[in-house]
Amino acid sequence: MTVVVYRDAELLAAATAARLVTALADAQAARGTASVVLTGGRTGTAVLSAVRTAPARDTVDWSRVDFYWGDERFLPAGDPERNETQARSALLDHVPASRVHPMAPSDGEFGDNPEAAAEAYAALLPATFDVCLLGVGEEGHTASIFPDSPAVHETARTVVAVHDCPKPPPTRVSLTLPTIRRAAAVWLMTTGEAKAAAVASALNGAPEVDLPAAGARGTSETRWLLDTTAAANLPAEASRAEG
Repeated sequence: MTVVVYRDAELLAAATAARLVTALADAQAARGTASVVLTGGRTGTAVLSAVRTAPARDTVDWSRVDFYWGDERFLPAGDPERNETQARSALLDHVPASRVHPMAPSDGEFGDNPEAAAEAYAALLPATFDVCLLGVGEEGHTASIFPDSPAVHETARTVVAVHDCPKPPPTRVSLTLPTIRRAAAVWLMTTGEAKAAAVASALNGAPEVDLPAAGARGTSETRWLLDTTAAANLPAEASRAEG
């Protein structure tokens, strides 16, 4: 596990974008294709916007990248609150991305049935991902896996419908922790003083049932990417500052 602390959210987004471009280019050099799991929210969207303007962006053949999502708000297609909508605006509408795999919207082929949407998404997931991008909530949720929720206790299914979320909208679709742990690299990105307690608890070994982000890890790499305020509760020796 690696912890990297950046001066501010803007630098974190730029550095993570550069790191992502390199990881995808390396995967394509090794196998011809690459895969990434996207996250929404302010930080996740900022990273994709930074990828769009990154000097090395064109080292990646974006038509040979498979894009998945860690979770999605179960809302109509094109809703500005959907992670897919934000990702398309930030990056995917600006690159030749032909292998985009969004989770179904609430007005899509499965109608208002998030369980059917989750089952269909599970059927198209690959055995592993190159990079899984995740955010971290103030209470320690990641994707749409909230503390002591049915989703955090799930061990069999790869994708689940999530109801009664403590944050709006209440209905979502999410990968589970066992699915997240299929990724070679898991990068947890968060900023702000309000996240400091959750970050410190996760890195101090909190149970994943109480703090789901603590259970997100990759098969080869787990990287926490923080700004100085999100890292405020960490001991100095636990973090490495960049920028």
